[in-house]
Order: sequence, then C-alpha cells, then structure tokens
Amino acid sequence: MELRLAEVFASLRSAQAQADAPLCAYVYDLAALRRHAANLADSMPDGCELFYAIKANSDRPILQTLAPLVAGFEVSSGGELAWVREHFAEVPVIFSGPGKLDQELRQAIEQDVDCLHVESLHELQRLADIAGRAGRTAPVSLRINLTVDKLAETGLMMGGKPTPFGIPAQQLRECLEWLRAHPEIHLRGFHFHLLSHQLDAAAHLQLVAAYLAQTRRWCEDYGLDIDHINVGGGIGVNYRQPDRQFDWPAFSAGLATLLSECGMPGVGVRFEFGRYITAACGYYAMQVIDIKRSHSKTFVVGRGGTHHFRTPYAQGHSHPFHVLPIDAWPYPFPRPEASNDTVSIVGQLCTPKDVLAFDAPVESVRCNDVLVFPYAGAYAWHISHHDFLRHPHPAQWYLPVE
Repeated sequence: MELRLAEVFASLRSAQAQADAPLCAYVYDLAALRRHAANLADSMPDGCELFYAIKANSDRPILQTLAPLVAGFEVSSGGELAWVREHFAEVPVIFSGPGKLDQELRQAIEQDVDCLHVESLHELQRLADIAGRAGRTAPVSLRINLTVDKLAETGLMMGGKPTPFGIPAQQLRECLEWLRAHPEIHLRGFHFHLLSHQLDAAAHLQLVAAYLAQTRRWCEDYGLDIDHINVGGGIGVNYRQPDRQFDWPAFSAGLATLLSECGMPGVGVRFEFGRYITAACGYYAMQVIDIKRSHSKTFVVGRGGTHHFRTPYAQGHSHPFHVLPIDAWPYPFPRPEASNDTVSIVGQLCTPKDVLAFDAPVESVRCNDVLVFPYAGAYAWHISHHDFLRHPHPAQWYLPVE
C-alpha cells in the first residue's frame, strides 16, 4: 500500500497545535485504503472473491470505504453481524468462528447470511435443529483442520495440528453421511484457514494448491456438488522489515496459473483478508512525555501505550516508528533529548510489558516530539485492553477519500 506520510504528519501537526494536553491518536488514511483494496480486488483472477474479515478493524468509515470494493464481509460473532447489518443491510456476509451460541446461529439464519462456516459436527447438529424449527435451509461450508505435508509453520497456526479450530479431516466422512439425511443444511463448500502471518508468496500458493487438490479428491470420492472453496486469509504484514512485504503481484499471477491448471469448473475461490487489507492505512501517534536513562538503557515514555496499541506486544516485535519533530517547548528548563542512541519506547502503564519498540536506533528524539507508528490499521486499537488504568482513549480521525 502507498503510504502518505506527508498527509498524516500534517494532520498530526495540526491536531497537536490545537491540543491542550500531550497528543495521543489514531489516524486512518481512507484514500490509501481504497486504492489498496481496489488493487487487490482488481488483480484477483476470474472466479475469485475477496471478503473483508472485519475483526481486523470494524470502524464504520473503514467498512464504508471497503463495502463497494469487496464481495462482502466476514464476521465472527453475533455482535459483528449486528453491527454490519445495522449499517450494511444488503452486503453479503460470511459468519465464522468457534463457539457460536444458538442465538447467534438463529441470528445468522434470520439475517440471511451468505454462508456459515461450521466448526464441528455438534455445531452442525445444533444448526440443523434451529433451521428446521424456523423452516429454513442453512447454507454452510465445513471448516476442515487439514493435515498438509511439509506445511511451513508461521508465527500463528490455526490448523495442521491439534487446535480448537475446525473439523479434523478424519471426521469428514461422518459429517457428510449425517448431512445426507438433513436437507435443512445446504453444503456449499469447504473452508480452510490453517495459518496467519504468511509472508512467503510461493509458500502461500502451495498451501492454496493443497486446498484445491484435497477438495477435488473429496468431491470425487463422495460425489459432492459444491460451489466454492474458502481458503481464508493468512497473508501477513512484515512489521520487522516494512520494506519487505508479501509479494502480492507474484501471488496473484501464480494464482491465475494455478486456477487455470488445477481449478474446478463452477467452483469459485473465496479469500477472507483482514490484516492485509487495513494494516497499512492506520497510524498510532503518541507524544513524548519523558526521556530517561536507567542502568545503561534509554527509555522514551509516550502518552499512551499497549492499552491503545497492543500489536507490538501481541506479535512480539519492536514496532517501526517515525519521529515527528515538534519545535514548541513550554518550559523554562532544557528539553530532554536522546541523540544517536538506541532507545525503548514505552507507555504509561504500570507494567514492564508496556513496550512498543525496543533496541531502536534514533538520530534524535526530544520530549514533546510525536512518535508515529505505521501499520496500525488492523488488530491494533480493536484488540487492546482499553480500560486498563482508566487512561483516556486516544483521539481518532480519518483522512478523507479523495
């Protein structure tokens, strides 16, 4: 995604100049988001559909920007479904996730979701009972925990080994036999999502190829008539080396070749991207409150922390950042500064785990400067423990679509 740092910095400078306290904010670049999402959707081969997994960032302006560009939204709770339907009554919705309540299954049927990802035979049985009582047919895909030979593991694995996600492939025959006696369930396809944080385009192509090959075998073995395969998301963002991101052009070109050679006629391929769509459109900014040395280490303390921006701690990395110089200094004494130093960026929480960046080289950073963390548009504010210590929430605004 093209990053528009100049526009982001200008909006932060303007906000800081008007603030009566140290700045802490999220800024989202909707124009960059729209260009990125449009490029992803337009460069997908024929027969592919792009859904947005709203768990990454469900802010209404984000969804409004994406709704015209994607095939629909993927939700993972009744709350997310209600939020989408409140604002996007006609957008196709996929409902996924483990541990669905009966009320959520009823809600999905009543709200006419496009497809439900079923996680177990028990969930399938509960859904059939609910659909039968409502006199409806529930469209489903079976989420399968598939074992793939030589599967290269990433930092976040949801399958290919014992996990709480999906139906073990060994149980598929039992599920299919049960389905034949229950016309209130319409099997539309299979859902696979074995891993996330994938940065290797070639490895991801191999994984999609394995999904396609296995689905073809099942359709032949069991005489199945399905209309799509959902290959999940899984493409990661390289926070550690921002200049070395997933090679999307290579992946989309390889996907076109793969589908022409190994695709199944009449069977579409669905993707559910979250992080890869929105991460780069968001920025977290925190103004420097203090700079201090402790046991040969330099710590830069900013207003905010992991209760606002949990991504670095959740991913276990030192998050990249920019220093936005602020020349104003309101005190009569010298301004604390770190020059040509290695620093740790920490927040206001009463825990040593409140670290956003560590062992980070800086040319210069001063109290009152603003630190700007890019790639904060997904699994950032939305996964953070907002009310720990009851600090105020950060300001949030959106740079408009051009």
